[in-house]
Amino acid sequence: MYNLHIATIAIIAANVLASLKGFNDTNFFERYKFGIGAIKAGQKDRMLTSGFLHVDMSHLFMNMFTLYFFADVVISWFGPAKFVGIYFISLIAGSLLALFFHKDEPYYSAVGASGAVTGILYAAILLQPDMRLGIMFIPIPLPAYVLGIGYLLYSIYGMKKRLGNIGHTAHFGGAIGGYVATLLFKPELLVTDTLMVILLAIPIVILFVMEKLGKI
Repeated sequence: MYNLHIATIAIIAANVLASLKGFNDTNFFERYKFGIGAIKAGQKDRMLTSGFLHVDMSHLFMNMFTLYFFADVVISWFGPAKFVGIYFISLIAGSLLALFFHKDEPYYSAVGASGAVTGILYAAILLQPDMRLGIMFIPIPLPAYVLGIGYLLYSIYGMKKRLGNIGHTAHFGGAIGGYVATLLFKPELLVTDTLMVILLAIPIVILFVMEKLGKI
């Protein structure tokens, strides 16, 4: 899991370079961050460029550290080209969901690779749901699919309660992108891992049912 493929290195390098530029150039950061008002005014490129900017070094490190852990799982199944495809599909999916949920908030803004990285994480979980993952405060590693489902349910709660300065919507959209792209690239999972496909879809269904009912 811990090999560093050239595709992963390239994505990490792009994030580091763009983020460092943003740290030192406020005009650059403001021009390319995700902003509802600017996007609706025609600057659609922000839906992509915002995914390579970060607020600070810790924000950048956490996203790249997570990517490092799960990128090789996806690459080992699909190869580097499809890995990069899933990354960008997830990035755009995160931006699209954020745009959908915050379309009436012209001052809403966000940055970070979290949507894209969450998409890679969710793809890895769908491909290898038997992975064991450990998190802080829980001493026993849990099955990856349990943490994946739990994380998306927490994201729904975060979206509803507007918890913290976190782009829960982009995280969730990224997970949807990773989930859908993985099934498009490997549709046989619908037959070979039907239960897991259904389980990982549950939070996605819950989100859109809640949105339809006006609960979020």
